[in-house]
Amino acid sequence: MANYSYDEAGNMAAYFLLTFLSIFLVPYTLTSFSTSKPPSLPSCQCQQCSAQRERIRKRERGTVLSPKLRRRTLIILGGWSLVAFLVYKVMNADTQNIVYDPFEILGISTSATTKEVKSHYKKLTRIFHPDKVKLAVNETMDMVEAKFVEITKAYKALTDETIRKNWELYGHPDGRQEVSMGIALPKWIVESGNNVWVLGAYGVIFGGALPAIVGRWWFGNREKTKDGVHTRSAAAFFKDLSEEAGIDEVTSTLGKAYEWELPKANLNKADDELARLEQQIKEKLADKWGDLLKLAEAVPKEHQSRRRALILLYAHLLRLPVQHPTLQKEQTRVLLQTPTLLNALLNISMARNWLLPTLAAMRLQAFLAQAIPPSNDDLKAAQLPGIAPSDVSSLPKSEASDFSAAISTLSKSEPSALPDAEKALERLGHAEIVDASFKVIGERYVTPSSFVHLLVKLRLAPIAKDGKPVPLPKPETNDKRDNEFLISKKDAEDLPQGECASGYAHAPYWPANRKPSWWIVLADVKSNKVVVPPLKITDIPVADPARAVAYRAYKIQFQAPQTVGLFTWKVFVVSDTFVGEEAARDVVLKIDDPSVLAADEQDAEDDISDPEEDSLAGQMALMRGGSVKKPRAGDDESDDESSTDDDEAGKPDDDSSSDSD
Repeated sequence: MANYSYDEAGNMAAYFLLTFLSIFLVPYTLTSFSTSKPPSLPSCQCQQCSAQRERIRKRERGTVLSPKLRRRTLIILGGWSLVAFLVYKVMNADTQNIVYDPFEILGISTSATTKEVKSHYKKLTRIFHPDKVKLAVNETMDMVEAKFVEITKAYKALTDETIRKNWELYGHPDGRQEVSMGIALPKWIVESGNNVWVLGAYGVIFGGALPAIVGRWWFGNREKTKDGVHTRSAAAFFKDLSEEAGIDEVTSTLGKAYEWELPKANLNKADDELARLEQQIKEKLADKWGDLLKLAEAVPKEHQSRRRALILLYAHLLRLPVQHPTLQKEQTRVLLQTPTLLNALLNISMARNWLLPTLAAMRLQAFLAQAIPPSNDDLKAAQLPGIAPSDVSSLPKSEASDFSAAISTLSKSEPSALPDAEKALERLGHAEIVDASFKVIGERYVTPSSFVHLLVKLRLAPIAKDGKPVPLPKPETNDKRDNEFLISKKDAEDLPQGECASGYAHAPYWPANRKPSWWIVLADVKSNKVVVPPLKITDIPVADPARAVAYRAYKIQFQAPQTVGLFTWKVFVVSDTFVGEEAARDVVLKIDDPSVLAADEQDAEDDISDPEEDSLAGQMALMRGGSVKKPRAGDDESDDESSTDDDEAGKPDDDSSSDSD
């Protein structure tokens, strides 16, 4: 029969906890210190970008004196600290010897004879007999008697045959013993005096904390859309966005979302500096700032989160310095939320197939990345170090695709900024549409409701040090390469391994390392509609004829219209990082009647099945009234030429024969 006992010393509970902590901590730690690091990407080497990368590193990792610990790191440190404590407790725990050894109890060697055992026992009785022992300070008579009984039992186990047999067979002089099994719970948990506290702890954990965690997770998920924004933010986008919305309307709609996205705890901090920033924004934007606040419905003291977010956004766009640490952190959080919010806004706009707000949301991301205020003016030169947005108006006009005027001005007025500007040009590049066409796999014609692929070939033209794009030859068409890509399941053509991958962009004001992306938009400009959902792409290769890198192909699959005719659309390639770096091209989709395809197939079958007229099979078909292939003009001429040649070749033979006659 087993005898169950609780772990009064807590040793078994320590073993239990060590086992489960090791099962969790070992793989969790190994994944954290995995040697597989993401590949390092090239980045802009200008002074502004280098300083920004250092600020990003300090914010994400902290410094030596004040390291920033992630939640994962804290869990690992706390877990292994608990493991170390439990190991220390186990190593220093008092363990009871459950193996009965009479030689050890008597303090004699296992090779001692019976005579030696009796002699030693007599010595011990003179020392430990209860009548002869003087009690120490911490000693009781019960302890002395228990010690003497233990010595006597050990002596009999070595001298009495019956008792010795029990010890040899069952490991104890008293014979078979009950099995004692410990439960890895301290005894105080099940003591009657602690019942109320134990039940209370169970009630708090399983009746309060666990439902609270599950409820928070459940209702927290219900408050978020699949795009990761608050449901009320998405509702504001859906309500306020209009078909004709421009970039100012999109910016104000974005500002409304921060009423539910920003935490309420920081609303009353650094109000003095916030007022100073708003005053500077008013001076630069004049009446436009008031119009933006009206569009965003940012009423003072009612929608403080909206107003605060708009001030921080425009302080970033106008490149106004923010001094207060709380405002700096808040501005960083606001800016890093904008891609998620704008993607949600894009999805709502694309669900309605609206072109103008879709393009405005895409372009706003580039303005935010480069800290340039949205404007109808060409401010792309302000992306270069040494040139502020206010300086662009004084630059000479140049082509839309180059920075030559800016580079020329810098070389004359501020030569010290020219090296950084040239380094920034290396990370820019000009997007070019090499070709854009519609393809149907295995068909020459596009019929109504057929599945069509928009095949777009793109490349980045490198920009020379003078600010002008490097001229590139037009690549040759490769039908085999196009067909292999069309039948594949990928949206983007594979790049050569280890080549052409774009690195981090030149974005010295964006609070994170930013890899450039683009959208491919197929739109009907006349009706202000997006034809198919845009495709977001990355890693457009920089064209390099020396490495045979000409372009990269992308495709969008959609169903053709149900009506026959010509559809004149436009392909836009819009950057989310570089201001003014857009490419566009008109494309025409011709939808043919299905009868054209049927007639084409019938002609092909006829060409294969009908015999030629001048063949034996053709003559037999004519006699039966069937159809035959007419001889081509080239064939007749060749036949005539061959017969003439034969006649000329035969004439000398006739002359020679007549002469011989």
